[in-house]
Amino acid sequence: MTGPSSTTSTATLRLGTRASQLARTQSQAVADALTAASGVPVELVHISTEGDRSAAAITQLGGTGVFVTAIRQALLEGTVDVAVHSYKDLPTAPEPGLVIAAVPPREDPRDALVARDRLTLGELPAGARVGTGAPRRMAQLRALGLGLEVVPIRGNVDTRMARVVPGDLDAVVLARAGLARLGRLGAITEVLDPLQVLPAPAQGALAVECRADDERTLQLLAALDDPGTRAAVLAERTTLAALEAGCSAPVAAHAELAEGDDGLELYLRASVTAIDGSDGVRGSLTGAVGDAERLGRELAADLLDRGAAALMAASR
Repeated sequence: MTGPSSTTSTATLRLGTRASQLARTQSQAVADALTAASGVPVELVHISTEGDRSAAAITQLGGTGVFVTAIRQALLEGTVDVAVHSYKDLPTAPEPGLVIAAVPPREDPRDALVARDRLTLGELPAGARVGTGAPRRMAQLRALGLGLEVVPIRGNVDTRMARVVPGDLDAVVLARAGLARLGRLGAITEVLDPLQVLPAPAQGALAVECRADDERTLQLLAALDDPGTRAAVLAERTTLAALEAGCSAPVAAHAELAEGDDGLELYLRASVTAIDGSDGVRGSLTGAVGDAERLGRELAADLLDRGAAALMAASR
């Protein structure tokens, strides 16, 4: 990889990815976009992570980072040059020696229902069994007061959907973005309104990471970066970090770009919900795109003032 400058510009980049179908699909899309933009060939390198090897709940495995640690280690060791992560899986603290070089345009971040008989959430009968692996979704579904039995599940997208028909569940809730990337949009029976179920911070976004001192790769990846997506995700993840919560906490945040009086603005919403759905706090702020971090910190402070810390502590 470090040959003469005449060959460096076209040397193959090694892209580290989890081996799941969704991870490979996401990584291949980034690889194709990178090759299209630069002409540089990209080779996918499959890496097994702790989250892939265990069937235990994410909270039992330690929460944040279980899908990324092995990939980041390979990146730091030079086994791979680039890593593609589902951004919501990344810890909020920066990783020394690594940098998020690109945040490509985001998929629709909303959650989606896949239910038997094409039912919507409101049409499911009381007592219906709804599966999800995310404490955030569990808490918000319970808070709707629909009398649903929310069941914790693990597994890839197809494994989860297979539990609906003819399986043991009436429905599952998944990220719409993953279904879109896998060509499974036809299975969706309802895309959930964020007023009902607010998405996870950075849901639908990808993080393309490389070594901080790898100038060549940094320059190549810059072409894939979408400033609007990066700003929205920064606001959401700053909220998460300021709440001192990880990806296994019942925290939701979603930022949208909208045209304001003085140009583009960020509209940021966030919530913390008791895991049993009995209580919750929500809030929102609007500000300049360049103030994404400030918006995230201020909204988190507002939620903490209204009891968010106690709600998160009760869910642990």
